[in-house]
Amino acid sequence: MNLDTLIEILNDYREEHGGDAEVRLMTQQNWPFENRICGVTSGQEMNDTNDDEADDDQDVADENIVYIVEGGQICYGSKRAWETCRNS
Repeated sequence: MNLDTLIEILNDYREEHGGDAEVRLMTQQNWPFENRICGVTSGQEMNDTNDDEADDDQDVADENIVYIVEGGQICYGSKRAWETCRNS
């Protein structure tokens, strides 16, 4: 999915549910979990970080990728998320 498609889908949900609707990340289709979202970053931001403690961490291959970062598991999820998700 590209950034423009994601923004368009999120704008549709904002119209349906309002801008105060919580956003969560559903992961693991076969054993679903709902997760908080910690934030958003990019490959460029990660590669530009000069942290001596992160020397064992590899740079990402493509700086032109936006990452939604998981903030921790909340509860079990539903497999129906994959059946009902909007992706275009």
